[in-house]
Amino acid sequence: MKLWVLRHGQAEARAVTDAQRPLTETGRREALRMGEHLQGETLEVILASPYLRAQQTAELVRQCIGLRRAVVTVDWATPDDDPLAVLDRLAERSESNILLVSHQPLVGTLLSLAVEGHRRGHYPMPTAGLACLEMPLPALGVATMLELTSPTSLAGQ
Repeated sequence: MKLWVLRHGQAEARAVTDAQRPLTETGRREALRMGEHLQGETLEVILASPYLRAQQTAELVRQCIGLRRAVVTVDWATPDDDPLAVLDRLAERSESNILLVSHQPLVGTLLSLAVEGHRRGHYPMPTAGLACLEMPLPALGVATMLELTSPTSLAGQ
């Protein structure tokens, strides 16, 4: 399985609730830059947190890469969800090339668990940070990190 993990783009600082914070114009540009980076990848599905900023990021990426399948909203990928449960949910999927759009601290901890088998690893995931993991199955300590990038690191490309 190839798992791409994308943190949402920059969001407004305030909204009625945290879940309703939309992307800023910078966040939209970040999402599009990462979408351009993913062009040519054979993504089968985009899974996204129900939070507005993750939904907006996922949809911008989906449009950019030309994926015909709609974004799939998953209620288990919010900032406070358990990354162990996320691995379990991913193990239930039949697709072999997945993009998960979510939030910190979930994404950083998920990467640490998948690659190192514990929660102590530090993976910088700025807004629209993107990681690519390859693993035989979603489980503790079995993933290989193929890529860790951000919109700013791609700016000169």
